[in-house]
Amino acid sequence: MKINILTLFPEMFNGFKSESIIRRAIEGEFLEINAIDIRSFCYDKHKQADDLPFGGGAGMVLKPEPLFNALENITGKVIYTSPQGKRFDQKMAIELSEEDEITIIAGHYEGIDERVIEEKVDFEISIGDFVLTGGELPAMVIADAIARLIPGVIKKDSYENDSFYNGLLDHPHYTRPAEYRGKSVPDVLLSGNHKKIDDWRLKESLKRTLLRRPDILEGREFTKLEKKLMKEIKEELCKE
Repeated sequence: MKINILTLFPEMFNGFKSESIIRRAIEGEFLEINAIDIRSFCYDKHKQADDLPFGGGAGMVLKPEPLFNALENITGKVIYTSPQGKRFDQKMAIELSEEDEITIIAGHYEGIDERVIEEKVDFEISIGDFVLTGGELPAMVIADAIARLIPGVIKKDSYENDSFYNGLLDHPHYTRPAEYRGKSVPDVLLSGNHKKIDDWRLKESLKRTLLRRPDILEGREFTKLEKKLMKEIKEELCKE
């Protein structure tokens, strides 16, 4: 998969591309990330990528010319990181990971010229209800979430157990030692009974989701086992 990122600060992506899972994905040729300098598509003498907004007001706006030029020979969906966009979630990450190529415009200042959005952008994405200095960090977040879902990057069962992948928060995790500072690992995880372990993990996922993010459960079609476990959870909570 190819992810192009149009940015005024391509150097910000050097560390991102050279560490951990992203680096291994690139080296394994499962992923290609191109940080493209918007200024390289400014053909005026001063390489000016931004200008004052028409109508006055504070801040600067990214000009349409360099963005139109940069997008001229790029294929695939075009995404603009914007506080006005649709909230990014795991479902969106899964859908985008199935694309062959996407391009992310990392906005800056007061944003980009609206004509670019109207003519070139397929959809806008927000990573949350807050404002950052620029779109580079959101672009990294989006690229990272997508990258780990690309076949071959990590084991399938690793990301299938992640929070949100199956519509639930993740269950608790434990490792050695089995007892530490007076706290012990739940006995079921040491039992070797994989059916009981799977049921315990599902129950804990349901419980965490109910307590921390009940909104996620709204409209969920529960399986027969999930209904049984939810009943147990609610009975236990009533006794506490």
